[in-house]
Amino acid sequence: MSKKLKIELILKNDEKEIYVPEGTKVIDLIDDYKDYFETRIIACKINNELKDLRTHLTEDCKLELLDRSDADGMLVYRRTLTFIAFMAASRRFPNRRLSIMHSLGPGYYFEFVDVPIYPNDLLILQEEMKNIVNENCEIIRELLPRDEAFKIFKEKGYEDKIKLFKYLPDEKIKIYRCKEYVDYLYGYLAPYTGYGELFELKYYPPGFILTFPKEDNPKVIPPYKEQRKIASIFREYEKWGRILSVENVGELNEVIKNGDIQTLILVSEALHEKKMAQIADLIALYRDRIKLILIAGPSSSGKTTFSKRLSIELMVNGFRPITISLDNYFVEKDKTPLDEDGKPDFESIYALDLDLINEHLTLLLEGKEVILPKYDFKTGKRTEGKKLRMEEDQILVIEGIHGLNDLLTSSIPHDRKFKIYVSALTQLNIDDHNRIPTTDVRKIRRMVRDSKFRGYSALNTLKMWPSVRRGEEKWIFPFQEEADAMFNSALVYELSILKKYAEPLLKKIDNSHKEYAEAKRLLRFLSYFLPVDHSHVPHTSIIREFIGGSWFKY
Repeated sequence: MSKKLKIELILKNDEKEIYVPEGTKVIDLIDDYKDYFETRIIACKINNELKDLRTHLTEDCKLELLDRSDADGMLVYRRTLTFIAFMAASRRFPNRRLSIMHSLGPGYYFEFVDVPIYPNDLLILQEEMKNIVNENCEIIRELLPRDEAFKIFKEKGYEDKIKLFKYLPDEKIKIYRCKEYVDYLYGYLAPYTGYGELFELKYYPPGFILTFPKEDNPKVIPPYKEQRKIASIFREYEKWGRILSVENVGELNEVIKNGDIQTLILVSEALHEKKMAQIADLIALYRDRIKLILIAGPSSSGKTTFSKRLSIELMVNGFRPITISLDNYFVEKDKTPLDEDGKPDFESIYALDLDLINEHLTLLLEGKEVILPKYDFKTGKRTEGKKLRMEEDQILVIEGIHGLNDLLTSSIPHDRKFKIYVSALTQLNIDDHNRIPTTDVRKIRRMVRDSKFRGYSALNTLKMWPSVRRGEEKWIFPFQEEADAMFNSALVYELSILKKYAEPLLKKIDNSHKEYAEAKRLLRFLSYFLPVDHSHVPHTSIIREFIGGSWFKY
């Protein structure tokens, strides 16, 4: 008689204690609990570690079932859709090479390498994806010896995957197989193709966007909103990747292994410098009317260093920039709005004294003197700070998350403002079929900075991150297309620098914490990168904002 295991079962808004035979597969349990969830159960966590539904239960444990309304469940869903897209392309366009490029709006942007896609091609691809979903064929996960996996990669023409694993110590490599199709994807997939029932393909020449729902509304694909400026920035930085001859992690690792990393770093930093100079030159064209520069962007996008370096470029153009910190304009603590959990919401624009900000900006642009406030974060009170008056050749620079929102500067005419959006929109991918989320880059940056300068552990950062993301979705991303200029702060080499700082922090998170699954995922992600010593990084680099050693003071 088989041994009975005690399982602490965590459902959506409920918990149960159940007993199951040793060796039971998780997938064999889920039908009994499907009514607790909005959508199909797609993955699970065992003792806070993300697992495939076909995992066998071998000991007493905590088992959490996940559907698309969970962030990890949605990642599995989206990854499964990309697998289906590549499988469909291999069937209908076997002589073309499909590549996932980056996120765009509520979806992922794809291109056929060196070949544009046409509307009829997209209809064929979408039809084949639906056929694969309707087939509901099993997606089998296999661990293959390194030599055997390399043989498959070579037969399939996956040179990018061979480059990737060339520098990794893995003795066995995970692949996914579905009928005739074989691929490597970073992370877990759903057990069957039938799970990918909800998606749309949108024609977006020269490629297309695979759209899908979000976890906060997992049954509906959100309406598409055009993001021309963001798309153009991605295209610009993809060209930079080709200039640098580094478009994926395998190519980056080759540069490191060959001893050419210093040149790559210098060229990457020069491209940043060139872009900053172009923005400053654009502002200078309108020096007679532009008096206020607003810099905004999500957490850990490098806004502070960007503002310092842009100020230098403005000086080259004959300006004398002065800065105001919005942190000093917080309303007093008892007037701070509350978030959905009843906690002070410092991400809200209404946490700032908008009336006072607009009054001071109006007076400054009229050449009048103001007394700036000074906010004490310990007491939650404001006191009087220094006096300020703008002179004719001065320009005001304000950096903060709400810079693109007109509520912040409603009293200032549009033609006197210049808005800049800064974010880390990485142009690098793991390989042709595995993207690097820009959110991961910012998350790792923040984790390193929080530990080094703010006394927070990686666990604290991961716990705060969902709240940070909610604030970005509400107060930053809706306004990004309002920018007059955009700056991509991502650097092609940065994760090889951040690796040695982030890995020890992530290893401190054990499976007693809910964030363990995310810590383990990020550790696997960082394992793809060969490390680079920080001594190679210029002291003016945006990365210095996070690892230390910057020549700018914060």
